[in-house]
Amino acid sequence: MSYTEDNRSRYVEELKEFLRIPSISTLSENKADIRRAAEFTAAQLRQAGMGNVELIEGEGNPLVYGEWVQAPGKPTLLFYGHYDVQPPDPLNEWISPPFEPEIRGENIYARGAADDKGLTLILVKAVEALMATRGVLPVNVKFLIEGEEESGGEHISRYVASKPSRLQADAAVICDTEMFAPELPTLCIGLRGIVYGELIVKGAKQDLHSGVYGGAAPNPIMAAAEILTALKDRDGRIRIPGFYDRVRPPAPQELEAWSRLPFDEEKYRSEEMGSSALTGEPEFTLFERLWARPTLEVHGIRGGFTGEGAKTVIPAQALVKLSARLVADQRPEEAVEQIQKAVAAACPLGVTAEFRPFHCGGPSLINPDNPFIRAAADAMTEVFGKPTVYVRSGGSIPITALFDRHLGIPSVMMGFGLPDDNLHAPNEKLYLPNFYRGIDAVSLYLDIVAQG
Repeated sequence: MSYTEDNRSRYVEELKEFLRIPSISTLSENKADIRRAAEFTAAQLRQAGMGNVELIEGEGNPLVYGEWVQAPGKPTLLFYGHYDVQPPDPLNEWISPPFEPEIRGENIYARGAADDKGLTLILVKAVEALMATRGVLPVNVKFLIEGEEESGGEHISRYVASKPSRLQADAAVICDTEMFAPELPTLCIGLRGIVYGELIVKGAKQDLHSGVYGGAAPNPIMAAAEILTALKDRDGRIRIPGFYDRVRPPAPQELEAWSRLPFDEEKYRSEEMGSSALTGEPEFTLFERLWARPTLEVHGIRGGFTGEGAKTVIPAQALVKLSARLVADQRPEEAVEQIQKAVAAACPLGVTAEFRPFHCGGPSLINPDNPFIRAAADAMTEVFGKPTVYVRSGGSIPITALFDRHLGIPSVMMGFGLPDDNLHAPNEKLYLPNFYRGIDAVSLYLDIVAQG
């Protein structure tokens, strides 16, 4: 048996220990848990044989750094992951408690199982296996693991911008994406960027009686609805001036490759999504809408009275959580300015409206002919026994744009999650056979990269 096969049960127990830590970065009451998760991650890096392991303190949650750079003349890889997780709500929809990991069948269920604790441990255990069996690594490796990916990533953004010499590498390796389908090795070469913020609409100085003042008082919730419908039409087309100007369309060969992916659109609609219809720009295919077109989405609206029973008030304020996903060549700062101008232009009489961004991240798109991408494809093909496919993702991993901008390196996104892993939702899971094979694939990847 191999080292990884001999140690599978230990890997799972350590993963369970990691998953029991409720490291929710969006909630201030979990600050102590965030630090526990950072310390656990540091301990894992030391166990794997990394040197110079430290918690990097700063304004925000700690970063975890470790390195092994004793392979002169060989490439350097920067391994990235995150130890923070999303809130588990709604709790009543979990079959087992979100921070009490449970194995059912070949899946382990817990918040963070696939996003991103399980996949981060794949990187750590791959390095551990090589160090334990050989005493050295075939390439140089640096780890940078953060605790704010789910809440903006401001600490790591500042650190990457300020420490390019310490973090310099030939490529970044990220395991925070998924396989397109079970048993189909997949590399993600494109990610959408994001602009996330709040639309704040204010009317009168206080809530007003709708009978006494209705017909004269401005209604911020109605005004917010008017603004939103001015930003996006019923067919999903964004109406913000200039928003599509920089959008780079996918190449014909990429569209052709997407058309050959094993995919049942009707099953996706009815089973995975569970909706009565798919929406979006009708002139584009589904994969174009998901991977290569920008979006504008509303995540929540707050204002007025929403409790049980009736209370006839015209609210003084409405708040809308709003995000835009950006695609190749769009710029977050420019998108923020475009949204703000469009909001101002659509603002009705009697209210003020302002879009305040929380965090932004740029899109990324990597050439599939990049040698570090090809090496990853070869490793995954060998481990999974099928040709690796190339896809994009509609999601955002802002760190990829930062690595490109400040370090000038591509990000190799080796996906080992599955489409039904319920990321950010109740009953999140990780398919354990992919956890084990991911360790083997990353280990093999280091050897292939070393061979050039």
